[in-house]
Amino acid sequence: MNHKMARNVRWVVTAAIAVFLILFARTIDWGAAWNSIRHASMPLLLAAIGVNLLSICIKAVRWWVFLRAAGSPSLALAFRATIAGAGLNNVLVANGGDAARVVFVSRATGVPSSTILATLALERLFDPVGFVILLVFGAIAFELPQALEKWRRPAEILLALIAAALVWFVYNARNIKPEHVPERRAKPRSLWGRLRRYLSVFANSTRSLTTGPRFLVALILSMLSWAGQLGTFAFAASAAHVKMPFAASLACLLAINLGLLVRATPGNVGFFQFVYALTAEQFGVARNDAIAVSLLIQTLQILPLTLMGIALAPEFIFKSRAKGQAESLTGNREPVLLGDSPKESEKLGGTPR
Repeated sequence: MNHKMARNVRWVVTAAIAVFLILFARTIDWGAAWNSIRHASMPLLLAAIGVNLLSICIKAVRWWVFLRAAGSPSLALAFRATIAGAGLNNVLVANGGDAARVVFVSRATGVPSSTILATLALERLFDPVGFVILLVFGAIAFELPQALEKWRRPAEILLALIAAALVWFVYNARNIKPEHVPERRAKPRSLWGRLRRYLSVFANSTRSLTTGPRFLVALILSMLSWAGQLGTFAFAASAAHVKMPFAASLACLLAINLGLLVRATPGNVGFFQFVYALTAEQFGVARNDAIAVSLLIQTLQILPLTLMGIALAPEFIFKSRAKGQAESLTGNREPVLLGDSPKESEKLGGTPR
C-alpha cells in the first residue's frame, strides 16, 4: 500500500469513527451528565488525580530501572521525561510522546538514542504483561461481562506464553556472547549501513539490559501502576456520586484498554466514553451517569498531565545536547555499545576487551 492510499484509508476510517461517535453522542443527556460533574466531590477528585499521577510516577521508576543500567542514572530525569511524554501523548496520535521522550533523554544524557529506545521497549513491554495478569485475575475473582469473560481462556494461554518467553529471553541474554568484529565498528557511510548499525546497538542494548531481577522489579511496578489506574477509576466514580461496584470499575478499565489498543484520536477522546458507558451499563449504571464518570476520568487524566507535559517539553527541546552526544554526532566518538566495556563484557560472558 503506497503512502497516498494509506493516507486515504486513514481519512475514511477516521470519518467513519467520527460519524459513529456522533450517533452515539446523540443518545446522551449531556445536561444530566454535566450536572453530575458539577456536583462532584472535590476531595475525591483530588484523590483520583493524586492516584493517577502516582501511577505515572511508578511507570517512571520502572523505566529508570532500565535507564540506570544503560548509563542514565538520574531518577529525576526519568520522571520529567515520562511526564513530558505522557502529556504529549494526549495531544499527539499514535503515542508520539513516547518517541519524544527517547529524544529527550538521549539529548540530556548523551546516551545513544538506540540504547534509550531499548530501555523504553523493555519498560513498555510490561504494560501488556500487567494487563494480561489483571485480565486473568479479574476473570477469576469477579463475574465480568460476557464480552470480557470470553477473553479469559486466551488470556491464560497468553500469560503462560509470556512467562515462557520472558524466561527464555533472560536465559538467552545471560548466555549470549557479544560479537567482536572490529570492521563492524567502523562508522557506516550509507543510510542502510547506519540503520543496520542503529538496530545492532538496539539489539545489543536490549540483551545486555535483560536480567531476571530487573524483569521482576518491572513486573511488580507494573502491577502497582495498574492498581493506581484502577484506583483512579474507582475514586472518579465515587466523586461523581455514582455507585459502581469494584468489579464494574475493573471491567471498565479492562474493556477500555482492550478496545483501544491503537490510539485513534488524541487522548482517545470519544472512544473512551463509548466503551466505558457500554461496559458500565452491564452493571446497572445509567448511561448518563457512566458518561459523567468517564468524562471526569479523562479530564483528570488528561488535563494535569498535559499541562505538566507541555511545561516540561521545552526544557528538553531547547536543552543543548550533552558533550558526549555532540562528540558522537561529529564523529569524534562512536556510541558505546552496552557490552563493549570490560565490566559489561564479563557480565555477558565475553572476554574483556
